Amino acid sequence: RTHTGEKPFKCNQCDKAFAQKHNLVSHQRTHTGEKPFHCSQCDKAFAPNCCNLVKHQRTHTGEKTFQCNQCDKILPTTTHLIVTSRSHTGDKPFHCNQCDKAFAKKYNLVVHQRTHTGEKPFQCNQCDKAFAHKGSLVSHN
Repeated sequence: RTHTGEKPFKCNQCDKAFAQKHNLVSHQRTHTGEKPFHCSQCDKAFAPNCCNLVKHQRTHTGEKTFQCNQCDKILPTTTHLIVTSRSHTGDKPFHCNQCDKAFAKKYNLVVHQRTHTGEKPFQCNQCDKAFAHKGSLVSHN
């Protein structure tokens, strides 16, 4: 599937599709709010996969290995380091193909594009309302 681009695992809540079933299962947690990965040190839970739990557990151990060379801030992941670096340079590599906006984080572009498409992938499981932003669903509940 890597070479063919085939994505047979389709989300029934939105138009996303995946090559691997485990990626669909992880994605579906964004709709359900399920957080199956629990920290043994505190009461926090995480989704969509165990990576977020592993990152969180570093807060208990104090393990932080990435330091910004512009502000000396110590960060838990390379992703945080890249985003912090972009905040210093003003680099916004993620461009909207519908308007002239650009973003430092890919996620912010994805969320912005919903203003053009009208996509509302976060559905309340108690009523018919749907939301473009996960935070809006959380506030609604």
